[in-house]
Amino acid sequence: MADVVTPDVRSRMMSGIRSTGTKPEMILRRGLHQAGFRYRLHARNLPGRPDLVFPRYHAVIFAHGCFWHGHDCHLFKWPSTRPEFWQTKIARNRTVDARSEAALEEQGWRIGIVWECAVKGRFREPQDRVIASCAQWLRSGQNNLEIRGAA
Repeated sequence: MADVVTPDVRSRMMSGIRSTGTKPEMILRRGLHQAGFRYRLHARNLPGRPDLVFPRYHAVIFAHGCFWHGHDCHLFKWPSTRPEFWQTKIARNRTVDARSEAALEEQGWRIGIVWECAVKGRFREPQDRVIASCAQWLRSGQNNLEIRGAA
């Protein structure tokens, strides 16, 4: 199936998609700050540039978009146009994610992942529950956290 918009329009649409300041990230930032947690944003010196870095707890949180990271949920659907490009792109994103997580673990960081479907979409969790889970995990000292939609 051919693309329904011109390449220029598609380019403009794609350039509007941001990697920082996304809705899931902002929900986490506001909620955790309100709960008393202080953090750094997008630390360039850490592998994968985590969205939220909590040096006091030696923990990081990634707010992953379900489409861009190929999450197996209702928000992810393979595009019908240029399937080879998208399969390669998303596979590379997953590889980079795995590599970044391994490097962070090697450095002793605890890793939390909050998927977009946990705060957005049909099967989202209540925002206060997501924030409470993150806060509990930060205080607990457990190594990993993954929050996804309730499907």
